[in-house]
Amino acid sequence: MKKSLLLLLNILVFIVASSNAAVYKGRKYYVKQCRPCHNVGEELVSTKTQEYWAGLMKNNGKGLAEMHISMKAAEDSWEYFKSEKYAKKSRHLRDFLNEFASDSGNIPACQ
Repeated sequence: MKKSLLLLLNILVFIVASSNAAVYKGRKYYVKQCRPCHNVGEELVSTKTQEYWAGLMKNNGKGLAEMHISMKAAEDSWEYFKSEKYAKKSRHLRDFLNEFASDSGNIPACQ
C-alpha cells in the first residue's frame, strides 16, 4: 500500500512539474521572437513592472498579442501573435517577463 501511494505521489509530482512554465524557455522565445524587432535585448523586460506584464499576459498573452496586432509597425510579428504556437508557449514568456520585471529584483544576464 505504501509503495503504491509513493508511486502515485511521484507520478503526480512529475505531472505537475512538467506542466509548469519555464523561465529559460521564455527567455528562448523572447530572444527568438521579440529581440529582432525590439533591438534592445532583454533590457526591455526590466522597463515594466510585474503587474504590467501580468496584465498583458492574461488569457495566454492575449493583451500582448492585441497590442502588437494593432500596430502597423509590428506587422512582421502578426503571424506569430495569431499563431497557436504563441498561445501555447505564452506561459513561458509570461514567466520570463515576470522574472525580470523592474520590480522583481532580478537582472537578466546578457546574451
